[in-house]
Amino acid sequence: MNKKIKVILTGATGMVGEGVMHECLQHPDIEEVLIINRKPYGVSHPKLRELLLPDFFELSSLKGKLEGYDACLFCLGVSSVGMKEPEYTRLTYTLTLHFAEELLRQNKTMTFSYISGKSTDSTEKGKMMWARVKGKTENDLMKLSFQGVYAFRPGFMKPTPGLRNTLPAYKYISWMYPFLKLILPNTATTLAELGQAMIQVSLKGYEKQVIEVKDILVLAKG
Repeated sequence: MNKKIKVILTGATGMVGEGVMHECLQHPDIEEVLIINRKPYGVSHPKLRELLLPDFFELSSLKGKLEGYDACLFCLGVSSVGMKEPEYTRLTYTLTLHFAEELLRQNKTMTFSYISGKSTDSTEKGKMMWARVKGKTENDLMKLSFQGVYAFRPGFMKPTPGLRNTLPAYKYISWMYPFLKLILPNTATTLAELGQAMIQVSLKGYEKQVIEVKDILVLAKG
């Protein structure tokens, strides 16, 4: 039997983070989920704890509160649309590394799973700004001495029905999912499959650090 684990999750007030949290709360091997948000999530659950952190660049209030957890599922992120590279870098690379380094100071034995994106640029030299920044974020997270660091690169995600934070656009494009699965099967997953894959990595690890859509599909099967 698997040991029950405790996880920290960021981004629960966004679509991806909420979907991953939903899977964690239902999973029998997850004992506790600590969500760290800028604003209250507003739902209670026996497994759920919440810490409010208005500024992810000011982490002094987290001192001593992150110990004893087995995994961090970092689902916090921003869109690059309309952003210049310095600001996107600050809110993607700098913020993520800052949080990860504080987490590592308190808990060196945990795993860290990061939501990146399909087509992320590991060379950090490509033409797409967001892909370079995500690539640098992945690369530098993997230099940290966690028990394991995993970069998840989901593509199109079918939302989980009934959740509150589904992006409005997905209500109009979810019809594409069956066609993508048929024509380009390694470009699309459900949000539930992403959450299940992140849980499996937290429980058992994985042979790869960069986890593409095809790996997500394998992991989600348990």
